[in-house]
Amino acid sequence: MSTVLGKNAHSFYWKVFLRMQLRNIAIIAHVDHGKTTLVDALLQQSGTFHKNQAITDRAMDSNDLERERGITILAKCTSVVWKDHRINIVDTPGHADFGGEVERILSMVDGVLVLVDASEGTMPQTKFVLGKALRLGLKPIVVVNKVDKPDQRAFAVQDEMFDLFTVLDANEEQLDFPTLFASAKNGWAADDPATPTSNMNSLFERVIEHVPAPTIETDENFRMLVTTMEYDPFLGRILTGRITSGSIKPNSIVKSLTIDGEAKEEGRITKVLAFRGLERVPLEEASAGDIIALAGLSKTTVADTILDPAANTPLHAEKIDPPTIAVTFAINDSPLAGLDGDKVTSRVLRDRLYREAEGNISITVSETAEKDAFEVSGRGELQLAVLIEQMRREGYEMSISRPRVLYETNKETGEKLEPVEEVVIDVDDEYSGPVVEAVSTRKGELQDMRPSGGGKQRLTFLCPSRGLIGYHGEFMTQTRGTGILNRIFHSYKPMKGQIPGRRNGVLISLEQGKSSGYALFNLEDRGQLMIESGEAVYGGMIIGEHTRDNDLEVNPLKSKQLTNFRASGKDDAIVLSPPVKLTLERAISYIQDDELVEITPNVIRLRKKYLDMHERKRQSRKSSVA
Repeated sequence: MSTVLGKNAHSFYWKVFLRMQLRNIAIIAHVDHGKTTLVDALLQQSGTFHKNQAITDRAMDSNDLERERGITILAKCTSVVWKDHRINIVDTPGHADFGGEVERILSMVDGVLVLVDASEGTMPQTKFVLGKALRLGLKPIVVVNKVDKPDQRAFAVQDEMFDLFTVLDANEEQLDFPTLFASAKNGWAADDPATPTSNMNSLFERVIEHVPAPTIETDENFRMLVTTMEYDPFLGRILTGRITSGSIKPNSIVKSLTIDGEAKEEGRITKVLAFRGLERVPLEEASAGDIIALAGLSKTTVADTILDPAANTPLHAEKIDPPTIAVTFAINDSPLAGLDGDKVTSRVLRDRLYREAEGNISITVSETAEKDAFEVSGRGELQLAVLIEQMRREGYEMSISRPRVLYETNKETGEKLEPVEEVVIDVDDEYSGPVVEAVSTRKGELQDMRPSGGGKQRLTFLCPSRGLIGYHGEFMTQTRGTGILNRIFHSYKPMKGQIPGRRNGVLISLEQGKSSGYALFNLEDRGQLMIESGEAVYGGMIIGEHTRDNDLEVNPLKSKQLTNFRASGKDDAIVLSPPVKLTLERAISYIQDDELVEITPNVIRLRKKYLDMHERKRQSRKSSVA
């Protein structure tokens, strides 16, 4: 349906809409269990797309980063029509780092589709999101997905889900959940995995039967809790939520209140938008129960209540789990600053970070004692890495510190507590020993170890968050790239003691200029290089990893001394080993406390916090005395 509709078309559309019954559902699951693929199948079979319309896979993953990484980062709304029902669907992220997106949207729906992989079974994020949904009283429908895989164990996974419901204290109504078996990739769902169907009709029917219609308050005044926020270059802030009571039309005067009931702003609604397929369609009127987006307000943000000027009571907003990890964002002050990006000042950096914190409630931003630096707290390294990647693509230059965990204090005993994560690792039998040893060294405690089929072991640990910083790269090396590591916040526990960090030192450039192949060739015996010949370097920049545990200052600019007897082409041709190119996540987790990651739109560099060699020595002596 076109995003621009005439007045008559709107009137007709709204009359048809009024006759429809509503259902609001969210799809929740662990990462890569098939949520977005399932939404694709539902959209296609509901007639949302034209017969000959070209459709890309994972149509809901519209963000460039989502497509590149193959994960959902932002929760998104869509809707389908099935018979005389309109089903609003919210697609949610599966990665634990983006759990804040899941927590806040659950208040918009009345039921959830819990997707679980038919071979992997229940995973940490499944437990996390299901627990949140059950506590809100939502009615679940379990969908065992990927039953077409050769290693599927559909009925065993169904039993695992029942056990999980019991552990999470589900009530009798929630325990009586229906189960469907599906292959979202092939577009079918059935009551029995042995008898696949040709469509998703069983799932549609189960949603209509099992999920209740939205509850509507008797209050005639308009009220809506804002659950997500995004920016549009033409419309400004677009605020999404479910209407709790009343109705809303374009040009209506509304006000907004904070969670505490304080007045935020008063303004006029310019657009009332409904989610129809992959588009947002303007409406003449929207009423209670529907999930909509509003434009026109400039200060209202997530967790605020938009309501009629005559109303004065804000809606309850669920509190989300606090951030567990923090990094420091600072301006790029290296000698090569300002060559790539166009956003390099602390003012624009500050504005961008605070704008992000407004819409992303799982991120907090605070000032630091350092000049031109800000502390950003989030759920995990991936969440912060995604934010950094978004900013570098927007033209920002910045330097990023090593991640650090956020501690809490036991109010009764005064004891220092640290965040502990539940880590579930699927690994081949032959690699399980080294993995157990490595995680144990990082103060992880083995909770469970069981075969998961196909020559694999499933290991469950409780490990301090600080012990997992920088471990993923080592883990992939240990398992030859075959292991799968999933982690999710578990609780705060007493400090576990000292955890060993990176064993090797680094190679540090002494000079500024362009690296030479001759110098790098002679440095290869000293360690693994991270730069190529002809690459710009500066004093204090990290150019490689030392073979020993100490840092080593080297000169990567050194060239061959030429004489009458020593010509440039007389020696053998120099062949350099390929350098190690760190990704953004690996770079952030690799550095130590006295190091930074320099981020520009085109380059990722590692550097020492203090570029001057003598200053580094002074700071090292100070820290050793302290």
